[in-house]
Amino acid sequence: MHKVIEPKILYFGTPVVLISTLNEDGSANLAPMSSAWWLNQSCMLGMSRKSKTVQNLIREQECVLNLPSADLVGAVDKLALLTGANPVPETKMQRGYSYESDKFGTAGLTPEPSDLVKAPRVAECPVQLEASLIKVHDFGEPSSLVSIEVAVTRVHIDEKLLMTGEKNYIDPEKWSPLIMNFCEYFGLSGKLHPSRLAPVFGPPSREEGSRALS
Repeated sequence: MHKVIEPKILYFGTPVVLISTLNEDGSANLAPMSSAWWLNQSCMLGMSRKSKTVQNLIREQECVLNLPSADLVGAVDKLALLTGANPVPETKMQRGYSYESDKFGTAGLTPEPSDLVKAPRVAECPVQLEASLIKVHDFGEPSSLVSIEVAVTRVHIDEKLLMTGEKNYIDPEKWSPLIMNFCEYFGLSGKLHPSRLAPVFGPPSREEGSRALS
């Protein structure tokens, strides 16, 4: 039987993203979030204008979307209640946030230079997406929430995630993203069932390749 409820949040499970941006003084800011989804070469981020990350992104017009694997959950959680805003906004202070200037160091993560944007990548993250700002859309008015459209301009992938013999295809059985599910951390349980969409969006399987040559 289904019941009508009124949950405080609707986080049914999305990947965690560590967004790196530059502060006004050129130092790096790093913040975890999970309201993100991708379409083609673009990504939509759901955040608040009060966020230091959003302010940096709007000013600098660029960022890096670093996707941590499930084994980085400890590092991600160290960033959960930190902000790059000083002084700490009252609303965040009430929720237990504190100011931290060196988020990379606090989380035990390593910054490395990007190719096309000034913000650094997170070396430990297997997936790193350099991105440029396209447009900021107001969301859920009246509120400070916005949906931020960014275009992915360069993709960096740990070579261990690639399909054997392929240069541009990620093996989903090798990629274990960290998932935020109702504000709790989860990983993947493994492939449940073969998908008929896989041959459409990925490289042909060995069986399909042999059929095509016969």
